Amino acid sequence: MTHESPQFSDADYQAFRTFLSQACGIVLGENKQYLVANRMRRIMEQHGFANLTSLVSRIHQGTVPHLKEAVIDAMTTNETFWFRDIAPFDTLRDVILPRLLLEEKRPSLRIWSAACSSGQEPYSISMIIDEFKARNPGALMREPEIIATDISMTVLNSARLAEYDGLSVSRGLSEARRRQFFDELAGGRYKLKDSIRQRVSFKQLNLQDNYAGLGRFDIIFCRNVLIYFAADFKADILRRMHGSLNPNSYLMLGASESLPGALNGLYTMERVSTNTSVYRS
Repeated sequence: MTHESPQFSDADYQAFRTFLSQACGIVLGENKQYLVANRMRRIMEQHGFANLTSLVSRIHQGTVPHLKEAVIDAMTTNETFWFRDIAPFDTLRDVILPRLLLEEKRPSLRIWSAACSSGQEPYSISMIIDEFKARNPGALMREPEIIATDISMTVLNSARLAEYDGLSVSRGLSEARRRQFFDELAGGRYKLKDSIRQRVSFKQLNLQDNYAGLGRFDIIFCRNVLIYFAADFKADILRRMHGSLNPNSYLMLGASESLPGALNGLYTMERVSTNTSVYRS
C-alpha cells in the first residue's frame, strides 16, 4: 500500500518554516515543500493532522507529548560517516595533537563534537587519539574527554549503543580501522571497542541553548551543520563557541564552511592550513 505525501497551502508552509527556524535555527528554502511533506507524512497520519498549520498549533499548545521533539527529529539531517572529508582528522592527528600535547604539554584535552548525529564523528576523533597515542607513548597524562551533542535524542541513543550495520561501517572506514576498532557481531553488525567508546559522552543540546554548562574546550568540531542556519544565528553560534575555547585552541568547520567576514574584529582566529577549515583562537 502506498501513501501520498500530504498537501498543504503556502500559509501552512510558512507557518512550519517559522516554527522550525525558531525551534532549532534551521532555515528552509522557499521550495522545500516536498521535503517537508515527505518527512512529516508519518507524524501527520499518526496524529490525524489535516495540515501543517494544525500540526504547528498543537506543538505550541503542548498537548501532545514529545510532538515538538518528533518533528525536529524528522526534519534534522543526520547524514554522517566516518572520517568525513579525512583532511581535518589528519590535521588533528599530525598537527593539532602534537602542538597541544607535545609542544604545549597540556595535561589532557577536552573536545566537543557539536551536532554529532549517530556518533561517527566523535568516535572517529577517539580513533585518531588512539593512533596518536601509539605513535607517541606517554604523551597523554590523562585520557582526553570527548563531549558529543545533538538535538535529536533518537540519534544520541543510537550513538550510545555504538553498534553499526555493515553499510554504516563501510562509509569512510578503512578495512584496517574496522578490524582494529570494532568487534563483529551476529547478523553483520559491528560493535565499537570499549577503549574507543568510553572516551565519548553524549548530551542532548540545541545549539540555540546556553553552552556554559559544557565547560571550556581545547578543540571544537562544528562541521557541516552551520550551512542549515541563517547568517545571524550562524554568527551567534560561532561567537559563543569561540567563547567556549581555551586560549590557543581550535575550531574545526566543515569543508565548505568558513568564518563569516562579519565576525572580523569581534575576535581573531588564524586559519591553520589552506586546505582545511580549521582555525586557531
